[in-house]
Amino acid sequence: MPIRVDLLGECGDNRIYNIPGEDQEKLESTDPISDTADTGSTGNTSTYEIIDLCLLAGKIMLQSGAETYRVEDTMTRMAAALGFPGAHSYVTPTVIMFTTSRTEPVKLFRIAERTTDLQKVSEVNDISRRLSERQITAAAARERLGKVDDAAHAYPVWLQIAAAALTGGCFTIMFKGSVQDALPALLASGLGYAAVIYLHRLVQVRFFAEFSASFLIGLLAFFSVQFGFGREMDKIIIGSVMPLVPGLLITNAVRDLMAGHLVSGISKGADAFLTAFAIGTGIGLVLSLF
Repeated sequence: MPIRVDLLGECGDNRIYNIPGEDQEKLESTDPISDTADTGSTGNTSTYEIIDLCLLAGKIMLQSGAETYRVEDTMTRMAAALGFPGAHSYVTPTVIMFTTSRTEPVKLFRIAERTTDLQKVSEVNDISRRLSERQITAAAARERLGKVDDAAHAYPVWLQIAAAALTGGCFTIMFKGSVQDALPALLASGLGYAAVIYLHRLVQVRFFAEFSASFLIGLLAFFSVQFGFGREMDKIIIGSVMPLVPGLLITNAVRDLMAGHLVSGISKGADAFLTAFAIGTGIGLVLSLF
């Protein structure tokens, strides 16, 4: 009776061989396939689930504005708590690579969108600590991470615009501007932040949105001084552009550089520089025209 023998070579083909009766009885008595196949399947499935769990945690943190070294540390700690102390992770602002050991293949995850949601970062850190302290299981951690990933913590657009307007007015006063300058700055910063939000939805190029918003802020500051609503145009402009300044990105770039993550630190610094360049170009264009 022919039995199937799987030969996984360079071609990965399966062939059927006729084995004589005595040799066939030896093979059937040992039956090596049934025991090892089930064990290997279970082990691979659990390993892949752990990899997916760690990648999900890293994805949430990186998309929410966490530092690169924090993402790597969280992923390796979670893997160690689940029985893989030799796990390795490599994170950049746009890519996560993770493996449980040097012999396992590396799994890669691409990050397309990045926002700022520190509440999600804090919740993922809490789940990681509970998992490391054996307070929750891997299944419970996966369920909680799914809820964190699906949660929408962003404030309504109108509230973001109102907060940006209030921020611009307060910064104008802090930079030794008068109350008369704070009122035009409040209007300019609110409209400028609204322009960033809506232009970024229309054109998926952040440089263009930030350039246009800063140009609008410069125009509003100029005309407010010309019509007597404000006194010092420079104070109005400085306070109005503050909601557009990438403060968190600059902070994360410095922290990554100090932690030794040179690629991530330099790339985040370049991203922050590009935003600052867009803001400066828009304001400079207004000053050169008027």
